[in-house]
Amino acid sequence: MVSRVILLDSGPLGLITNPRLSSESLDCTRWFQSLVVAGVRVVIPEIVDYEVRRELLRANKLRGLRRLDEFVDQAEYLPITTLAMRQAAVFWAEARQQGQPTAGDKTIDADVILAAQAFTLVDGEVTIATTNVGHLSRFVPAQLWCDITP
Repeated sequence: MVSRVILLDSGPLGLITNPRLSSESLDCTRWFQSLVVAGVRVVIPEIVDYEVRRELLRANKLRGLRRLDEFVDQAEYLPITTLAMRQAAVFWAEARQQGQPTAGDKTIDADVILAAQAFTLVDGEVTIATTNVGHLSRFVPAQLWCDITP
């Protein structure tokens, strides 16, 4: 039996770790908990931790940083590997060759790095849970987090 693996993108990770409890953040947290209870592997890719963390640091949101640290310490974490970065370079080049870049030429393209982390994860049926399917679904399976069921 193939296991399901859900990689969190920055939208869902930000919602789950946000100290301001909006209805959307509560819904996302309940969604996350339902996946865990159902035995679905939910993984935080290192590039996503970076994306959420850099904005919390920039805005000096210390409560958000504490919540992120607590969550990351309890979750499965997927470090960036050389294999993933090399695959990200392939995705980046292919997108530009097709005239469909996912970010500016001089930016670090977190979407292709996230897609490459998912692509190189070989142990399970991998889907990225996101708030923006467009860029990611060109490379790997991606769905709106709220559309993914346990």
